[in-house]
Amino acid sequence: MGYKILIAGAGLGGLTTASCLMKAGHDVEVFEQAPVLGEIGAGIQISANAMHVMNDLGLGPDLAKTAVRPGAYVFRLHDTGEEVSRFSLADEHERLHKAPYNQLHRADLHDLLAAKAREFKKDVVHLNKRAVGFDETASGVTLHFADGTSAQGDMVIGADGVKSAIRTKIAGDAKPTYTGDIAWRLTVPTDQLPPNLMPPVMSVFMGPGAHVVCYYLRAGALLNFVGLVETDEVNEESWTSTFPWEKLKADFAGWHPDLQTIIDTTDRGQCFRWSLFYREPIGNWSTKRATMLGDAVHATLPYLAQGAAMAIEDGAVLTRALGMEANIADALQLYQRNRIERTSRIVKGSDGNRTLFHLRDQNAIRQAFANRDEGGDRNGWLYSYNPLTVPLT
Repeated sequence: MGYKILIAGAGLGGLTTASCLMKAGHDVEVFEQAPVLGEIGAGIQISANAMHVMNDLGLGPDLAKTAVRPGAYVFRLHDTGEEVSRFSLADEHERLHKAPYNQLHRADLHDLLAAKAREFKKDVVHLNKRAVGFDETASGVTLHFADGTSAQGDMVIGADGVKSAIRTKIAGDAKPTYTGDIAWRLTVPTDQLPPNLMPPVMSVFMGPGAHVVCYYLRAGALLNFVGLVETDEVNEESWTSTFPWEKLKADFAGWHPDLQTIIDTTDRGQCFRWSLFYREPIGNWSTKRATMLGDAVHATLPYLAQGAAMAIEDGAVLTRALGMEANIADALQLYQRNRIERTSRIVKGSDGNRTLFHLRDQNAIRQAFANRDEGGDRNGWLYSYNPLTVPLT
């Protein structure tokens, strides 16, 4: 028997979950606060643990047309570019985990997920519907919107991001704490850069109080640059806030010449910067008829490249849990019981990488990587997880 399921939020997690649920026979309605369905931001990384879900939805071939499969994860010193560690991706990642490691533009992935959801149900997404709360009874749930309207169903899922109204109702406000870091994000067309400026790998440049991540998007047509810098200058938590190019340039003065080339080439009016906030993982995600997924419940700092992957995993595991239990309340407990430990580990692991990547002393960076097997660790527990087959207990 399928349920009537209401999802607040049509981001990557909400749309993935909608398709997983509809594929399993549930009736789904997705409510999005924006007036137009779309995604902002730039690069995103989808490792095998999340790609299993994309492949199960039939999106692998279309995703491959625009994605880039990096050859390796490479860690370098910020100024000389000295390589201190690397582990293989591409063919090795797919051999180990039976799915590829893809880097792509968030908007491209979002478009594919929206189209897939609409294949299942043409009018599944409702725009201009900002969820503000919900009420539940023994027989159903009512989701309330800012425009005064409401929707009824058997259960509700909060996929409404870091400022989630569903989370506020279930667990109270998230109480974000400023991490001390801001993130710069920019993309540069590769035809505006010197040929073969950077190899087709995931490059992480680490330096005093900052690090930079670079990789290619859109079949190599774009180079994605993310620069994370420790600063006391806090600005809003928004991906659409631009900051002066001169501040970007100053933040990375003395860094590797290739990074200077990227910064000097970028559109100076398109330098986006936002502040990063930490949210402590919580121990209970659900009521009897409501739960959460993705950033709404375990917002993850971008130091492990797993934020979107966690939301995708959530959707697949939640769908399986609903098919394994006789009622919604038990299914939601099964879901969160099997997700809390993993997502908490990733939240805390991402925070730990922030410390590693920002060490002030180059010898300390070399020593830290000499004493760890970064690839072996991630392959052992992070990428090897398959949300479609992992035992649920």
